[in-house]
Amino acid sequence: MRGFYEFHAHFGEGPAVNPVPESHRQRLLNRHHAPDAPWQVSRRSRLRQKTVEQSPRSILDMQWDEMCASLRCDRDRALLACYVSSGARATELLRVLGADVDWAGQRLWVISKGSTARRAVPISPEAVRWLARYIAARGPLDLQEVVWRTRRGESRPLSYSAMRRVMQRANEVLSTNWTLHDMRHTAAIRMANDQALSLTDVQTILGHRDIRTTTRYTVPRVEEMFDRLQTFYSRPRHEPRLPAGYDPQDMEVVFGG
Repeated sequence: MRGFYEFHAHFGEGPAVNPVPESHRQRLLNRHHAPDAPWQVSRRSRLRQKTVEQSPRSILDMQWDEMCASLRCDRDRALLACYVSSGARATELLRVLGADVDWAGQRLWVISKGSTARRAVPISPEAVRWLARYIAARGPLDLQEVVWRTRRGESRPLSYSAMRRVMQRANEVLSTNWTLHDMRHTAAIRMANDQALSLTDVQTILGHRDIRTTTRYTVPRVEEMFDRLQTFYSRPRHEPRLPAGYDPQDMEVVFGG
């Protein structure tokens, strides 16, 4: 809102004094902010509402099976399997070339967001199988050609809008509202809550600069907590027992029955 009034004041329109106060402390804290450093947070200034941070959404295993079953072709199944196992961003995976597929290492080379640096992301054996099946059906793969191609009309690289439409069709069948970025959240939550991977491992795979961004995926899912709570409630109650060498009658005399 403050920027809205500043814009009109710049052209001599609107009120002469901006009615939304400026956060002077926030401006001073981040005056010399480095691009690779986290933003310093201060108290909210007047008239600023508190922003509620939403927890990342993830797909459960049963919902994932339903999602795969609703897809129409091997290309879409291979793409979603790569998304949910690699944690790559939507546009990163859509730009993968034939030379970027490491079959032996079960990984893909992608270009990181906001840079030209290439980094490797792992993919699951299931994703490798679907990818091999998709490439075998479409024919030989040029090493300098984008892997994901359209199925109708002239062959051209699959765009983000087209892949989003694939998700929309699946959502219409399942009556859900999953997005491509939810695939990345699902991969991150699965990795972050697995004992075989450390938090720094997950940070490297996801390409986060700050590890605090990765820690938001360590929160357990409500569905998983519900299953564990059911196990906890169904566990038989622990009955206290005396250690070996103690006579129960003597204990009753000393401490009462």
